[in-house]
Amino acid sequence: MLRVLLLTLSVVAIVHAELCKPDAQNAFKVRLSIKTALGDNAYAWDANEEYLFKAMVAFAMRRYSSKSTTQISNVLVCNVTDRVSFWFVVTDSSKNLTTVPESEVEAAIRMNRNRINNAFLLSDQTLQFLKITSTLSPPVEPSTPIWLIVFGVVLCLIVAGILFLVVAGIQQRKKKNKDSTERENLEEKSEVTVTVENGIPCETLDLKAGHINGVFAADDERFTSL
Repeated sequence: MLRVLLLTLSVVAIVHAELCKPDAQNAFKVRLSIKTALGDNAYAWDANEEYLFKAMVAFAMRRYSSKSTTQISNVLVCNVTDRVSFWFVVTDSSKNLTTVPESEVEAAIRMNRNRINNAFLLSDQTLQFLKITSTLSPPVEPSTPIWLIVFGVVLCLIVAGILFLVVAGIQQRKKKNKDSTERENLEEKSEVTVTVENGIPCETLDLKAGHINGVFAADDERFTSL
C-alpha cells in the first residue's frame, strides 16, 4: 500500500513538473523587485512568501468565478531564482492533471491585481506578471472643469485686447494734442516776425488791421477842419 502511495505521489510530482516549467502551456512568469520597492525595509522571499502568493492566486481564481473550487494546492510554482522570479500555473481542481486556460487566469489576476499588490507591499512596476498587461488607473480629472479653464483664458485675452486698445487710443490722442500745440506755437511766432530791410528792422504788415502812414497823419493835423 505504501509503495502504491509513493508511486502515485512520484507520478503526480512528475506530472506537476511537466505542467509547471518555463514557457509551458498556460504558465506565467512573475518578477518581483522587492529591494527596489522597499529599500532597507525589503523582506526576504521564502517559503512563507511563496505560500502567500499561492493563496492570493487561489483567492483571485475563486473570486473571479463564484463556482470555482480552486485550492492553494492547485497553484504550482517552479523555477524560483534568487533575484525573485518564478513561473506558476493553476491546475484544474476537477482535473488535477490539466491546467486552467491562460485567458481565465489572466482575467482573474487583472480583476484582483490591487489586492495581490497590496499583499506584498508592491505595485504593478515591482510585481510584474510578464504576460499580463498592467492595470491602468482611472484618468485623473482636474478639480477645475476644462471648459471653465478655456473660458478664463479667452476672457483674459479679450480684457487684455481692450486694455491695449484703450491705452493705444490715449497715447495717440496725447500725440495729436502735442502736435497741434506745437503747430499753433509756430504760427504765433511767424506772425510777430520782424523783417529787416536796408539794415532797418520793419514790423510785419498786418493786412487785416491795416497800417497808418505817419507822414499823412501829421499833414492832417496841420489843417483845421472847415
